[in-house]
Amino acid sequence: MHTILPFFLAMIAAIVLLNMWAAKLKIAYPILLVVFGLLVSFVPGLPVVKVDPDLIFFIFLPPLLFEASWAISFKEMRRWWRIIGSFAFLVVFFTALSVAVAANYFIPGFTIALGFLLGGIVSPPDAVSTGAIMKFVKIPKTTSAILEGESLLNDASSLIIFRFALIAVGTGQFIWQEASLSFLWMVIGGAGIGLLLGWIFVQAHKRLPTDASSDIALTLIEPYIMYWVAEQFHSSGVLAVVCGGLFMSTRRLIFLNSASRIKGHSVWESFVFILNGIVFLLIGLELPEIVGGLRSEGIPLATAIKYGILVTIVLILARIISSYAAMLATYIFRPSVAPRASTRRRSLLMPLFLGWTGMRGVVSLAAALAIPITLQNGLPFPNRNLILFITFVVILLTLLVQGLTLPYIINKGHAFQDFMNEEKEEATRLKIKNELKQHVYQFLKAKHENELQGHAGIERMLKHWEEKTKANEDGWMNEKNKIIFVEMLEVQRQYLSELNKDVTINEDVIRQQLYQIDLEEERLKMI
Repeated sequence: MHTILPFFLAMIAAIVLLNMWAAKLKIAYPILLVVFGLLVSFVPGLPVVKVDPDLIFFIFLPPLLFEASWAISFKEMRRWWRIIGSFAFLVVFFTALSVAVAANYFIPGFTIALGFLLGGIVSPPDAVSTGAIMKFVKIPKTTSAILEGESLLNDASSLIIFRFALIAVGTGQFIWQEASLSFLWMVIGGAGIGLLLGWIFVQAHKRLPTDASSDIALTLIEPYIMYWVAEQFHSSGVLAVVCGGLFMSTRRLIFLNSASRIKGHSVWESFVFILNGIVFLLIGLELPEIVGGLRSEGIPLATAIKYGILVTIVLILARIISSYAAMLATYIFRPSVAPRASTRRRSLLMPLFLGWTGMRGVVSLAAALAIPITLQNGLPFPNRNLILFITFVVILLTLLVQGLTLPYIINKGHAFQDFMNEEKEEATRLKIKNELKQHVYQFLKAKHENELQGHAGIERMLKHWEEKTKANEDGWMNEKNKIIFVEMLEVQRQYLSELNKDVTINEDVIRQQLYQIDLEEERLKMI
């Protein structure tokens, strides 16, 4: 314990420093973390970090998925559900099938079941890596929403493939009828359990006398409860967390107050950042042990690297082919929603860029480490170390090759230039702010016209909304006026919630305004 604790503290410090360095270099921080973990793993005398395969999913996945479901725009997911669903399920299955066929054909000792196991592990792109890289490029909100929505659901679909392949490898048989029924239950049961628990948690927050600290503490354990309960019923814990998280996210204004939302955002941002950092460091730290396992099985390192490169190429090609197939299907069946570029070249390049966003990371590593060491009969799990090594190579290559080149390719190709309209978005933001001021002014005039007379502070705030009158210096903010102001802020939230139903308005703009309103309410409480 005295050896491991300083090591973990040093890991967290390294994560923070590497993140700052990555921001300075303008590259995604997961890339530096993986490389750093790999270099550190060769330092002699460091403690060996091992995570129980049965706990790897339970420790890392629930909070990461829960936070992602709160960050995504449900409105955009609903708008683009067809393409998100096709990428999250059909593309993942096609990718896993491609890997299974290639592994069965090129890698000695790999059955179709083992190939599907490997395919289920490496098929889902990593949302954290993609999101970190997207900070350095400008892409349309539509494309961003598709990538974020896909990343939420493809984890569930890939892990379902992983689970069925694990059963097939362990039992040596695969019954399609039973698998189909199990698949339906995992999807429907997982989503249903997540929604039910999400509703229960919302009611608990609303009815219990919670404060910001207790609200945040509850949100930290809720994704674990969703995941655990769903798994006990043999359904998808991942879908339970995603669906429950989305349900709670859309009702955040109902059951959380302004303090809980502001403080919770900061806590969750730091918590998830540390979790992601630890996982990416583990990717590098695990390599020497995996290589040792390969040597014990008599597999040459050069051969294993070739297999890893082969699987990486198959993954990239499968995703690019799927992107072009999705574009073609959209133009054929739903031409009205297909994006229109100014040139044929840009139209042809867009699916290539979408296909190039398939960096692998946290989920792939967690799935690979979750492979049991032995089968139920006590025999060693076949090719476990090779699967782990191939997964590591895939993660490393996709992060380094795709991750480092994606910003350059997007900027150089100008594929999204036709769809970027920063002036329009800024105009929308200003329009919303002006409409919000007018809406609040009319509300106050209609409900508190008599009370407005003689209160220069309120009138000044309405006239100079952007400057936000310094209430603590003027001495006019009494308790009665505070009640009016808080009521005014709630009216703004209701107005923005209704405005958010307009599919043409970027939800990020709405959320920025809501966050400013929360800050204003907290400022009033301190006067």
